[in-house]
Amino acid sequence: MVGLALLPAIALAQKSEPKPTFQVWKTPGCGCCKDWLSHLRDNGFDVVTHDVEDTVEARRKTGIPDRYASCHTAAVQGYAVEGHVPAREIKRLLRERPKAIGLAVPSMPIGAPGMDGPAYGNRRMPYNVLLIGLDGTSTVFQAYS
Repeated sequence: MVGLALLPAIALAQKSEPKPTFQVWKTPGCGCCKDWLSHLRDNGFDVVTHDVEDTVEARRKTGIPDRYASCHTAAVQGYAVEGHVPAREIKRLLRERPKAIGLAVPSMPIGAPGMDGPAYGNRRMPYNVLLIGLDGTSTVFQAYS
């Protein structure tokens, strides 16, 4: 009976937890970036976008080495996120909290979130989500095939 009495308090606590908020730097006309932002929102993230002519400066500010570049750069809860990283892996990153710069999906692989719409004909390319260490090296955080 006591457990049932606590349900409203538990529900209220779950509702009041703030959503992680992304800061995202992208170029104004990038359609795949807009699709990735929708993917984030659909997975419970809040997003603040910053349209810039070039994302190089944002990448430098967030600590992502240029060799991991993609079409947009983001920051969330002290981590950098570069490219079309699936929300599932971002949630894992925020849950596990490794000592790292963040995650990256270099380039723009077809089939990754934001690169998976009808324009791509349901094609999929294998790709890796990389964990970028504090020294700038990477390891595979998750492989997609």
